[in-house]
Parts: sequence; structure tokens; C-alpha cells
Amino acid sequence: MDVLPTVTIDDVAELAGVSIKTVSRVLNQEPHVREATRERVLKAAKELDYTPNVSARALAGARSYLIGLYYDNPSPGYVGQVEQGAMAACRPAGYHLIVEQVQEAGATLRERIAAFHARVRPEGVLLTPPLCDLPEVLEALDAAKANYVRIAPSRDLERSPYVYIDDRKAAEEMTHYLQGLGHRDIAFIQGPPDHFAAARRCEGFLDAMASAGLAVRPEWVQPGEFSFRSGSEAGERLLSSPDRPTAIFAGNDDMALGVMAVANRLQIEIPSGLSVVGFDDSPSAQVVWPQLTTVRQPTAEMAAVAAEMLIGRRAAARGPRGRLLAFTLVPRQSSGPPPGAA
Repeated sequence: MDVLPTVTIDDVAELAGVSIKTVSRVLNQEPHVREATRERVLKAAKELDYTPNVSARALAGARSYLIGLYYDNPSPGYVGQVEQGAMAACRPAGYHLIVEQVQEAGATLRERIAAFHARVRPEGVLLTPPLCDLPEVLEALDAAKANYVRIAPSRDLERSPYVYIDDRKAAEEMTHYLQGLGHRDIAFIQGPPDHFAAARRCEGFLDAMASAGLAVRPEWVQPGEFSFRSGSEAGERLLSSPDRPTAIFAGNDDMALGVMAVANRLQIEIPSGLSVVGFDDSPSAQVVWPQLTTVRQPTAEMAAVAAEMLIGRRAAARGPRGRLLAFTLVPRQSSGPPPGAA
């Protein structure tokens, strides 16, 4: 069997008409390379389908070319999109992504992070909610002298670069959308209490209700954990009473799907008997029927931007600390006018 020759950095340098050192500087995202030269090198690498050897690069210097991703989020759809976006940014730069679920607390959590950095030597870490706001996580990373970029933090914003959307405004707009359909009796299912983006979403809902002069019943603001199970449990409490809301806004898509499952079991038609909306626009939002009205949070793009900021940390240090990305309201078939509306 014929073995295809391995493409080397020398081949890229020859095709681009530059030195090996210049190719290395371009692939390592180093500054002070002319844009025309950078484009020529990247074009040559693409034409040759050249992939840098991470192990060889690490042995040649003090760099590992590894990026860590820490998460503690019960929504598989959210975590999957974060991984997808981060990997999309790592691959072209010749980096590998290592994903770690972090669920410990206190001293145990600090020991876990210290051990991970001593063993793996990542060049930086991406932090997702709620870890991005936990003092023990940030303190452990600072003690390890680690570079990190946070996704959707809500405190200590000067502490590190970060990427975010305006969760409060997004939830406010979704609530106004439901009001525009004619809904006045709207319930809300919260996210985990230690998840600060979840708190901003609840605040946006309450702001929109107050601005419309609508009272919010305390029993119609239900706790949740961003999981299908917690959404179904909250839906059970909200829909078991004959005096039920005409619309339910769940703080994420997984909980909204739990509400829809309960409504189906109770033979409540969606959307003619109940409107259900979510937040995130996870892949499951379009698989379920009726398809879920939701807020599209550009999760994969947020992770990709965060990874790019981490990989190009020299540029990130000179640029703005925070990158605001846009959200989008996505109306689908799970929302409509309330029962009895003209």
C-alpha cells in the first residue's frame, strides 16, 4: 500500500516563498507579520492541507498548544454548542481542546484545578457559567497564573477578557413578544440560583411585566435547574391548577421542553391552549413539535470568539475586555394568541 508523503512546514514555506521561521510565526499567531505575507502563508497551508504537529511544537518550546474548557451545566445542548464553537477556533490555529467537567466546591475544587494545570499545562482556559463567576475558580486560576477568558460572566468584569450577550434585554424582548400576542397571564421558570445569566433573564421578564402594568403572581415564578426534569416539575405545578397561565417563558430550552411534555400529557394543545417559549435556541428547539419559540443565543459563536481571544491573547490584552454579541428572537409554532383571543 502506497503511503502518502507527509506535508511539512518546509513545504508550506517553499510554496509561500517565505522562510520556515515566518511560517512558524504566522501559525503561532505572532504579531509583526505583514498581512499580505500572513495571507500567503495561510493560503499555502490550506492548499497543502498542512496540519501542525502539536506534539512536535510542544517539544520544541515551552508551549503545550492545549486549551482547557471548564463546564458545570446540566444542559447537554448548551455544552455541545460551546465545544463545537471552541473547537472551530482551535483547529485552524493548531490547538487542541480538552474538556473538563468541574463540579467540586471549595478546597477540593481548587486542588482539582491546580492538579489539572500541573498535569496538562494548558495555555489557557475557557470558563462557562456558572463557573465563570465562582470566586474559588477564579482564585485557583489566578494562583496557577493561568490565562482565561469567560463566557457570559456578570461580576469582576475587569478581571479577565469575556464574551457575553444582554440576557436581561433578551428576556425583556421575549416577554414583550408574548404580550404583543395578547398574553397577560405569563409564568416564568428560573435557572439555577448560582447562574447569574439566569438571574438576568428573570429580571428582564419582571421588568417587561412591570413596564406593561401587569402583576406577576409569586406562584407563577417557579424555580428550575436548566434541566428537562426541572422544567417538567415546574410545568406540573403551573399547569395542574385550572387557574393556569396562558403562556410559560422558560429560562432555557431544556426546561421549555419539559413544560411541553407535561402539557402534552395533560392534553393541553400548544399553542392554542398554552404558549411555551425558551431561551438558547439549542438543537432540540427545532426537533420537538411544535417547534419552540426561543431566544437564539449565539453559543457556538461566543465560544469561538472566546477561544480566539485566548489564542491571540496579545491582541486581546490590547483590545476591549468584553465582546458583546447579538441575540435574536426566533418565533416558531409553540407560541400564539391566548385561548379565546380574537
